[in-house]
Amino acid sequence: MTLPDLSTLRSRRPPADRPRGPELARVDDSEGPGGLRLRHYRPHAQARPLVVFAHGGGFVMCDLDTHDRTCRRIADACDVEVLAVDYRRAPEHPYPAAIDDVAAVLRWAAPVAVAGDSAGGYLATMACLRLRDAGERLPAAQILICPNTDLTLARPSVVEKGTGFGLDADFLEWVVAQWTPEPADRAAASPLFAGDLRGMPDTLIVTAEHDALRDEGDAYAERLAAAGVRVLHRQEPGLVHGFIQNMDLTSPAAAAAHDRLFADIRTLTTGRV
Repeated sequence: MTLPDLSTLRSRRPPADRPRGPELARVDDSEGPGGLRLRHYRPHAQARPLVVFAHGGGFVMCDLDTHDRTCRRIADACDVEVLAVDYRRAPEHPYPAAIDDVAAVLRWAAPVAVAGDSAGGYLATMACLRLRDAGERLPAAQILICPNTDLTLARPSVVEKGTGFGLDADFLEWVVAQWTPEPADRAAASPLFAGDLRGMPDTLIVTAEHDALRDEGDAYAERLAAAGVRVLHRQEPGLVHGFIQNMDLTSPAAAAAHDRLFADIRTLTTGRV
């Protein structure tokens, strides 16, 4: 395969004509534990339930700005505060650096929920596993949108949907190698293969029909439910990986899926401050 150029990937910015997203009462950049950059979205002057958000980007790219509109929309539509984390990225900071960062923010901020898309969903649930294993306070809910849960990339959808649907199998193999350079480490670093999933937070998992990561997200939902975790799982028909990121602007089906996601987040967070 032709290896992607990391500097080019990281330099991509949202198109200038893309809508910014809802105006909120406050949006503040700040520092969190260890100097991590954070962005705090507040839809109202009065406190609302707090959701920590870890962005996607294959462990190697994306940042607070690429997911700014998504975080604004979650805060506005779900009536929650969103605290986005600019975690350290691979390959400069491989496994488990970004998990360390998200777990540190969960300890520090004590949110009602943790959320993430794609690699961010992986980081969200791995941080929950870290806190659970240490006997520490967990968020009440985890919200996982098209999450990566199997770093071995062994599920059938990686082949079935790994060409022509926007998230190609060869790119997945490359980003996983940046995050976990040693193949022997990948199963142990995969939430799908955690020995015991009991005691994990209430979980919302949304997958997409035409996503190479579909099967591992679906399988993780099944394993969590089998462990007695309260799980709401939905596979969105006709959609591709990353539908949460601005696809509502061009796809009525994605816009409807966003509405369902936001309704589920409201249900999970309402009344919890």
